[in-house]
Amino acid sequence: MKIIEHLETLPNELRGNYMTIGKFDGVHRGHARILQRLTALAHENHSPSIVFTFDPLPVEMIRPHLAPPLLCTKKQKIELISRFEPDALFIYPTNSKLLNLSAQDFFEKIVLEIFGSKGLVEGKDFNFGKNRDGNANILQQLCSKTKIDLEIISPFQALGRDISSSRIRSLIHEGQIEAARGMLGRPYQIRGHVVHGEHRGRRLGYPTANLSGIQTILPKPGIYAAITHFENESFITAVNLGGNPTFGVQTIKFEANLFQFQGDLYGKFLDIDFISRIRDVIRFESKEALLQQIDQDRQMIEKVANEYRKNNPLFK
Repeated sequence: MKIIEHLETLPNELRGNYMTIGKFDGVHRGHARILQRLTALAHENHSPSIVFTFDPLPVEMIRPHLAPPLLCTKKQKIELISRFEPDALFIYPTNSKLLNLSAQDFFEKIVLEIFGSKGLVEGKDFNFGKNRDGNANILQQLCSKTKIDLEIISPFQALGRDISSSRIRSLIHEGQIEAARGMLGRPYQIRGHVVHGEHRGRRLGYPTANLSGIQTILPKPGIYAAITHFENESFITAVNLGGNPTFGVQTIKFEANLFQFQGDLYGKFLDIDFISRIRDVIRFESKEALLQQIDQDRQMIEKVANEYRKNNPLFK
């Protein structure tokens, strides 16, 4: 998969393509349906397949105060989209010029002139152009006039409603990690780097990695069963997301205890898959009561993570 970030670098061999345009935040199961159809249709027509997305997302420039937290970073998005094996991923450097294009101008200047597309694949809630004035119906009209193929893909549903990035964000915010996992088609993953903390976990016999630099949405505070990926290995992990009320600490922290790991993680980047929420963060009357609960948590987390691994061998 070629990664292109400047329009002037579009290779000629990628013109005459089939393309999909979208934010693809989280690359969830609804996105997967679009991407799978895109690559299949392009293959059937002996044409290249292109995924067109944006960085930053338009709302971050238009109404930054209303921009929702992201489900994945740019790097994660590239990794996730690459699994569908399109020929190219174009990441448009969002600017005011793009944002001021009307729906028709966007279609004519981007889809026709620059990309020379033969066909488009989009979801039914697709919007484009200034103020999101263009929709699937308008796109259908524009494609019909210019004899460009268009497929509108029906949404993927879960629990009787369409899957969407905003719905997944809400679930994660509420701590409903398993429901979010079902809509993503994989665990929700957070990426961050390890910094020094207060070393309280080490003194208690359960050393934790304190994560910082997280660019995506954090789940509801609580204790979570997770799996950490680091240097081609994976470790069952207890995540404590929140304060530490037993010791009078209210500051929200992200602490990860990697089972069976020995070594120095400071300054390293970790990818942590959230599997299940175990309980709330609560205050204990004594250090001994806390340690007893940590022991119980570890047993539950190990059971949950091993069950997940057994049923999902591709996401160990």
